[in-house]
Amino acid sequence: MKAALVLAAALAACLSTPVSAQKSYGPGISDTEIKIGNTMPYSGPASPLGITGRVISAYFDEVNEKGGINGRKLNLLSLDDAFSPPKTMEAARRLVEGDGVAFIFATMGTAPSSAIAKYLNSNKVPQLFLISSASKWNDPANMPWSMALPWAPNYTSEAAIDVAYARAKNPNARFAVLYQNDDAGKEYLRGVKEALGADADKAIAMASSFEVADPTVDSQVLTLANTKADVFMIYSVTPRACAQAIRKAHEVGWQATRFLASGCANKATVMVPAGLDAGKGVLSLGSLKPFVEAPKDDPAMTAYIDFMKKRLPNADVNNVAGLYGYTVAEALVVLLKQCKDNLTRENIMAQAANLKNVPLSLLMPGITLNTTPQDFRPIKDGYMLQFNGNDWIVASELLRGT
Repeated sequence: MKAALVLAAALAACLSTPVSAQKSYGPGISDTEIKIGNTMPYSGPASPLGITGRVISAYFDEVNEKGGINGRKLNLLSLDDAFSPPKTMEAARRLVEGDGVAFIFATMGTAPSSAIAKYLNSNKVPQLFLISSASKWNDPANMPWSMALPWAPNYTSEAAIDVAYARAKNPNARFAVLYQNDDAGKEYLRGVKEALGADADKAIAMASSFEVADPTVDSQVLTLANTKADVFMIYSVTPRACAQAIRKAHEVGWQATRFLASGCANKATVMVPAGLDAGKGVLSLGSLKPFVEAPKDDPAMTAYIDFMKKRLPNADVNNVAGLYGYTVAEALVVLLKQCKDNLTRENIMAQAANLKNVPLSLLMPGITLNTTPQDFRPIKDGYMLQFNGNDWIVASELLRGT
């Protein structure tokens, strides 16, 4: 509580500072530079997500070519952590203590981000827009320096929306859940149970876990398929596991309604490896616009495609992890502009806790970023998406999270 009060006081002071006030800098900031630390899984089981880091870097290059932010160039130092929490810790220390970055930005995943949260909070280093939908990041009282910017509402809300959507179609549905054996996967499973309430024991036919490093989830899927559950819920952050689960369920003829974790709603890294026919009909909650190869009336999607062709011509533009990288980079630029010339770590974090209806070009209609010193969840709502065998399409009205 004390930490939250300190943040609230800092926010009030920073927001009342006149625009003409003198420049205020923290570590990693100068008149010409903003030094930003990042870790990404450029290798290891989650390496397909490494494109997020490459897109962020390319986005910052474009910003710099246009003069930077108030004349300051964005200097991104991005290290490979292989999605291994000990490596994330090693990299974070190097970035903070060796390279002197202003803050850590967009660390990929719940487990890697969790590994460095205590260290960063103890040293009052902002951990900005980390990439995880875990509800633990909405804890300004105990982690006032950590804020996530997820692909969709947090895992508990995502699970609740998925369950409600399934039960609207089949009130008596029985559920089978495949989940990653870490904090994020367990939170998703807990969200499913909470959404089912008193019916959970009866409605959940089976839940089965797997490890990120497991080479295959085939045995777990076969066991779950034998329950003949009506709904198959798949939670993972690794594209490989998501693709395997979809493919194996299809191979054995399991005709369940399938819900895929929001982070896996990716044609390039999940649906293509799974088989486009195998993925037809899969549902997933999302807050970002689904990628459209030839957008007719969407200048923002056209601009993203042009950006990718120019900056990363060898990347698969269908990889939604790139679309997310573009979005989170855009969000950081908005935040840093909002800080003006007060670029202390305290003000950077205070401004992050004061986002008011911030539109980003690739967020879907009705979704903007909103935070307060008491609520660190920038995104709370989403749409149900469905894979039609070639593309992800919007399948619902805006669904409100809790």
